[in-house]
Amino acid sequence: MNEMPGLDLAATAFTLNGRAVTCTAAPDKRLADVLREDFGMTGTKVGCDAGDCGACTVLLDGRQVCACLVPLAQATGAAVETVESFGDDGGETALQRSFLHHGAAQCGICTPGMLMAATELLRREPRPDGAEVRDALGGVLCRCTGYGKIVEAVMDAHRFEDAANTAVDTDGPAVGARHIRVDGAAKVSGRDLFGADAAPADSLWLRVLRSPHARARYEIGDLDAIRASHPGIVAILTTNDIPGTNRFGIYPDLKDQPVLAEGVVRYRGDAVLALVGEKTAIETFDMALLPVDWFSETPVAGIEAALAAGAPAIHDDHPDNILTRGRLETGDAASALAAAVAMAEGNLRTGFVEHAYIEPEAGFAKRVGDRIEVTACTQAPHMDLDETAHVLGVARDAVRIIPTGCGGGFGGKLDVSLQPLLAVAAWTLNRPVRCIYNRIESMASSTKRHPATIAASAAADRQGNLTALRMTADFDTGAYASWGPTVAGRVPVHASGPYRVPNVSIRSRAIYSNAPPSGAFRGFGVPQTAIIQERLFDDLAESLSLDPFEFRYRNALRPGDRTATGQVLSESVGLTECLEKLRPRWEELRRQAEDQNAARAASPRRRGVGVGCMWYGCGNTSMSNPSEIRVALDRKGGLTLFNGAVDIGQGSYTVILQICADALGLPLDRFRLVVGDTDLTPDAGKTSASRQTFVSGRAAFLAGRDLRAQFLRLANAGEEATLELGQGQVTIRDEGRETVIDLGALPALDDRDNVLLGIGAFDPPTTALDENGQGDPYASYAFAAQIADLEVDIELGTVHLHRIVAAHDVGRAINPTLVEGQIHGGIAQGIGLALMEEYVPGRTENLHDYLIPTMGDVPEIEVMLVEAADPLGPFGAKGIGEPALVPTAPAIFGAIRHATGVRASRVPLLPHRLLAALQEAG
Repeated sequence: MNEMPGLDLAATAFTLNGRAVTCTAAPDKRLADVLREDFGMTGTKVGCDAGDCGACTVLLDGRQVCACLVPLAQATGAAVETVESFGDDGGETALQRSFLHHGAAQCGICTPGMLMAATELLRREPRPDGAEVRDALGGVLCRCTGYGKIVEAVMDAHRFEDAANTAVDTDGPAVGARHIRVDGAAKVSGRDLFGADAAPADSLWLRVLRSPHARARYEIGDLDAIRASHPGIVAILTTNDIPGTNRFGIYPDLKDQPVLAEGVVRYRGDAVLALVGEKTAIETFDMALLPVDWFSETPVAGIEAALAAGAPAIHDDHPDNILTRGRLETGDAASALAAAVAMAEGNLRTGFVEHAYIEPEAGFAKRVGDRIEVTACTQAPHMDLDETAHVLGVARDAVRIIPTGCGGGFGGKLDVSLQPLLAVAAWTLNRPVRCIYNRIESMASSTKRHPATIAASAAADRQGNLTALRMTADFDTGAYASWGPTVAGRVPVHASGPYRVPNVSIRSRAIYSNAPPSGAFRGFGVPQTAIIQERLFDDLAESLSLDPFEFRYRNALRPGDRTATGQVLSESVGLTECLEKLRPRWEELRRQAEDQNAARAASPRRRGVGVGCMWYGCGNTSMSNPSEIRVALDRKGGLTLFNGAVDIGQGSYTVILQICADALGLPLDRFRLVVGDTDLTPDAGKTSASRQTFVSGRAAFLAGRDLRAQFLRLANAGEEATLELGQGQVTIRDEGRETVIDLGALPALDDRDNVLLGIGAFDPPTTALDENGQGDPYASYAFAAQIADLEVDIELGTVHLHRIVAAHDVGRAINPTLVEGQIHGGIAQGIGLALMEEYVPGRTENLHDYLIPTMGDVPEIEVMLVEAADPLGPFGAKGIGEPALVPTAPAIFGAIRHATGVRASRVPLLPHRLLAALQEAG
């Protein structure tokens, strides 16, 4: 709550960004809320309201504090500085320029807090080293960057006193250049608006009552009495207030999640009622007063319980609790395993993993005539449009989705969250309605990475060639389907890894339980299966006395190879090149580890070096995956790129612009961007599955080429012609001939005075998989290999990471800085998956008990880029978002095995689990 009821309002004077101000508010009101609500300083972001994330960091008398923990009274007479104090002269500070240059801001939600913490450090130490930076900024969490770029930016800030140091050569091609992200200035200034940062002044507020039980029935009593006794409450919405269909879900034929529950709840966090009213009334209302009688039942907890004989059905139409199955068969795995010279087998269990994006879900909705507009954080605006129209019972063209800045997503903001409820409330009441989830609500109600139970066997011949893999993998999809079918379908394709395996048998299932819904999370089940598949291949290498690195190189997929689905790969297969780049580092680090262990045999610290490989199909699995991008030219010579590929921090706004600019042949600074808004941009598909650079990038390339072709036709010029855009005209030069086109003489195409329009549409060519999982599921695959170098304390069960060395085949690095940033961020999340992150419903619903990597947990990261150009990719590019994470955990577990002999079978490998495994192994 913002204020304790009954406290007198008082005038508090302090200095804000060098200006004397006075605020009349309760003395215990959070300083973060004072800054945002009373002074409009929304650059101070709020991620937890508990001092755990540091997003709200400001300076109080020159010292960094979490503004969410500081009462207004404590600021009396003090000097408060926020990110808005930077660049008062209209320019950026050296620190901000360094952040832009290094790509230290991705989604941007933590950036203001990082900048403020860094400012305190730089005032006392203008040239800090890495350890000093990590110590000073350690209280601010980042889920995107992996911290390395932030540390570099702070260390290098002194170099950017001269603004010229941030300049990028604009004369050459945009593709391949380290252009500063086009939305970067807004992020480092705090001007980037996220879901909680703006709403109509007359908005009502919405608050959800969620189930405290994982499985229960309930009955609702007299709500009219509540409304009558609490005049600030305008409405209490129940399932009866849903005007359309009270269901949503990812698939058109599988919408099993109610917007508001219908007498039954299936997980702790299910939405039951929604209160709408004035802000203070909603925030201070005691939810225990709501007349809801609960009848708790024993929940179905986990895969084993869900599959047990007599287990209650989570959904009546799935009495066995099996949502869907996946299958892949090629060759004869059973016979190959039986005849194997070398065989390995094992089991793996993984837990829930929380997305832990720093921005909780937030937004608002308003009715505009017979249409509804929803402004919120999202990864998939056109999917949100479909869901909202379905829930409201209106036509698609009656809904508009306007994405805000998205403070991290990683798959967790693909499913709708508050959008349908906001739309229902605003539509019903004809008033703007806003909602901001608190951290506990966000973590309790949002989707998670699927827990998995996996059993697998693998075989190789005497020469170390893989001969077979068999795997059964069950995934806990929780109370509702979400992306469960996608996981069950994607896993069999990827389960054999980026290797030639002639005999493969894979079975997968997505299984309902009374747990939070499991959804998309950077990899769709592939990270879980990669852990055990890579572990078994280490087992085989050991049994054959082969180096694990050489074993992988020997079996790595190459151009022209046939995958387990029968697909013949194109020339864009860069795994062997990745391994070749890593080989010198592997040999050096393994030698160092073995020498160090031999020299300190009595020490409890054992060093290990491991390797992990991966492949990942870009885009949807064996189904349509289209994107459309448009670029328009108006009479005055204004160039506008209409891009619906939402940027959630990965840099798609910048990358797609670079691609379109080079395809068209005009510089970046001539473009204006229109992004995300479903009324203004065509559908570019969801930001997930590592698809935007490959799919939407290809569409942007085609849009640029389309518009360029129109210019060339008007001038009767050849392909090598150059373009120059001026005020109201285009000059085209071709072999010494110059043609000037008067744009004012061309007929207008629309009411915006556009006269030329380039349209690009791309849907990657794939085929459906047959009953044995055979076909061409993806048009493009990314490949990678990573090395982990670490130490294990065998007395404590702790792991200290020295470095990760990562080689990634990205097809073409459109913007190397952004590619490196994605690799850093993916590795950080892979570290969390391997060693520390485990979500337990009801126990880890905050960023204090649920631990994600901090600056002190992410080691040095070395990145090596391989560019095996994809013939379909724009300028050869393919995806990097999810591939960056997949090989990290396998490499870490390989290194732990090298150090201690322990094979990870329960993930995350928390210290007590590692210690128990060490003790069991003697």
